[in-house]
Amino acid sequence: MKPSIKTGVSFGLTSGVITTLGLLVGLHAGTQSRAAVLGGILTIAVADALSDALGIHITEEAHNRGSTHVWESTAATFAVKFLSAASFALPVLLFPLAQAVTLSILWGLGLLALFSWLMARSQRLSPWMIVGEHLLIALAVIAATYYVGRWVGGAAG
Repeated sequence: MKPSIKTGVSFGLTSGVITTLGLLVGLHAGTQSRAAVLGGILTIAVADALSDALGIHITEEAHNRGSTHVWESTAATFAVKFLSAASFALPVLLFPLAQAVTLSILWGLGLLALFSWLMARSQRLSPWMIVGEHLLIALAVIAATYYVGRWVGGAAG
């Protein structure tokens, strides 16, 4: 895989999973509203994917990468972030909200674990340490956003 595409895929997937899971869990904990959770997911899929793509674009320009590299990284970041974030809408549309949140957490952690495993293997590193580290960070985000959502929901209600 070209380095420019690898940059976009790794950043887009990781950000898509962790940001969307955090928002999804926090909104569910604070509102119990399917509309709020779905709106949050779609907002992340569009606005945050564009924001992250611009962030990668500027970062790659700052590192004096060639124009092709910059635009490939930008496009890959947007596409992967958009698709990974949008994929969380499906369980919310198809299942009761509490079940959809659980399925989304499993889906997100599975995606992150698979990508981390593949990345570690491609670098000839022990996958268990890398996968464990990445899942631990994701679980910390999920826990933190759950409690923030509960706090905001309690303060607003």
